[in-house]
Amino acid sequence: MHDLAAAAPGAEVARHGAHRRAIVLMIVAALLWSIAGVVTRHLTPALQTEGRFEITFWRSVFAALTVAGYFVLVRREGLRPVRATGWPGLVSGAMWAVMFVCFMLALTLTTVANTLLVMSIGPLLTAVLAWIVLRTPVRFRTWLAIVAAMLGMAWMFARGGGALPGGSHVAGMLIALAVPLASAINLVLLQKNRARVDLVPAVFLGGAISAAIMLPLALPLQAAPRDVALLAVLGVFQLGLPCMLMVVAARQLSAPEISLLALLEVVLGPLWAWIGAGEVPATGTIAGGLLVLAALVANEVMALRERGR
Repeated sequence: MHDLAAAAPGAEVARHGAHRRAIVLMIVAALLWSIAGVVTRHLTPALQTEGRFEITFWRSVFAALTVAGYFVLVRREGLRPVRATGWPGLVSGAMWAVMFVCFMLALTLTTVANTLLVMSIGPLLTAVLAWIVLRTPVRFRTWLAIVAAMLGMAWMFARGGGALPGGSHVAGMLIALAVPLASAINLVLLQKNRARVDLVPAVFLGGAISAAIMLPLALPLQAAPRDVALLAVLGVFQLGLPCMLMVVAARQLSAPEISLLALLEVVLGPLWAWIGAGEVPATGTIAGGLLVLAALVANEVMALRERGR
């Protein structure tokens, strides 16, 4: 009996330690995700307007190589874990591929702020999908947040502006909408299978699927060596590594915690693009985005308080 009493506090300390490490991993992931816009804006202008598919191809290739290198060189398991993921890994990989493709295409059509603020509604879509799939109740406050976020999104579509040369802010934002949809499906899948399936290999599948789809559309390849180097930075440090960190963090964190920490990308991404590339968000984007972010933060903070109680 004494041994059990002594073991319980130790187990609790270990659990809290694992939770803190997961929070740190998720913060690092969000910080790395946030560099996408500013790095993309330093690509050759012609590549941004005419080489959208090639940008996505190279980024996905380097992301897939990053995850493959982790399994081969660090875990020394080869690609066996990819086969072991089964159907959850295939579905998750397909969702990662949708996110990889649509995110970069949106960035070449509209501003960083527009893209990231559209993506920020992911937590609300996740709540609705969890209600449908996992029978997780949706609180009244979450429905209010969804309505507020939709109003903010409508304002951004109508008044946001921010189209890039050869792009369209409406088309870019519509394409960006696919990212939170796929993210919601992926996050619910991670929460449902985190105890029995390692879904880190799904990030590799996402990169491989995305690259395979983009290659025929990207030919003939025209990126200069400098552009390929920048895309390698994106593929390794902005995509492959942080996505793996998120999957690992999801084993210890709840969906509200993941969603709230991921909002760091939405806040920092436009800031880096402003400081590093001179891309100033449109007034409509700021107004609608503040409404979306306020709804999200209020909902997620209340969710964490309820969970703490």
